Amino acid sequence: MDGFDPEAHDFPDFLLEATSDIWEGRGLTTRVQAHYHPEVILRGAEGIQFGARAMAEDAMATLVSLPDRRLLGEDVIWSGHARVGMLGSQRILTQATHTGDGALGPATGRALLYREIVDSYAKRDQISDVWRVTDTGAVLRQLGQTAEGWARTRLPDLDPDSQPFTPRVDVTGPYTGLGNTDQWGEGFAALLMRVMDGDLSVIPDQYDRACHLFYPGGVEAHGVEAADRFWLGLRAAMPSARFEVHHRIGMEEPLMPARAALRWSLKGRHEGWGAFGRPSGADLYVMGISHAEFGPRGLRREWTLYDEAAVWTQIVAQTG
Repeated sequence: MDGFDPEAHDFPDFLLEATSDIWEGRGLTTRVQAHYHPEVILRGAEGIQFGARAMAEDAMATLVSLPDRRLLGEDVIWSGHARVGMLGSQRILTQATHTGDGALGPATGRALLYREIVDSYAKRDQISDVWRVTDTGAVLRQLGQTAEGWARTRLPDLDPDSQPFTPRVDVTGPYTGLGNTDQWGEGFAALLMRVMDGDLSVIPDQYDRACHLFYPGGVEAHGVEAADRFWLGLRAAMPSARFEVHHRIGMEEPLMPARAALRWSLKGRHEGWGAFGRPSGADLYVMGISHAEFGPRGLRREWTLYDEAAVWTQIVAQTG
């Protein structure tokens, strides 16, 4: 496909093809340059990078460790139009085998299965702004490592001017939109804001009793109790932190359930027991992305990711 036609709803295919071209088609320089603006900004929970060349180098480094990496595009939830550009929140299931020495350590030969969610803004057939959250916790668990141990090992090699990603290292990029005002995105945002305000009674009220859930660390669970456990653990770890929804998309389209995508953050002090263990007092910034599908009995599927390794990097950096 050459470019995308918003009126024909080609944009999701444009993002899926770009992912396939770069990773499986090995278009590590030519296809990156074709799909990405030369000055593209990539914000990952692990840090911020600038330029298509940096993106190509990042891809090469990953493929050294995971040469057979396959990226299966599960969904793209999108908004926008040709005049202002379009943002797609792409959920990807990655399959790979750790057969190369590299950033993940000596090759183990272990098979990996994990998700990442990537928000990409494109205009005139080029992606220029990206926000990416990878379930690094799931990767590390499958390799027999912990996020805390990984952070301690990696900390001496990190560049404090760009790693990990926090508002301190962020810059304003070409996309400053907030998404759309569709009822499903607005409703999902309102639900999570109530949860993070401590009103967990909204979970059994608005989640389907049989909801299917996917959370950081490769966790797959069912039922409202699992949703309560996850969101309570996150909020309890940072009880006074500020929760903010930065971007929201809701959409309905043929052959699909109503869906929503949110990009959010939690910023504040780690002063409680919960998702990150013993309170450390560290100032943390958690970047998260959530996808949801809705049915006749409420929220029926949810995918929420944040990068545990990036959080632990901040804890270790401040506590030794």
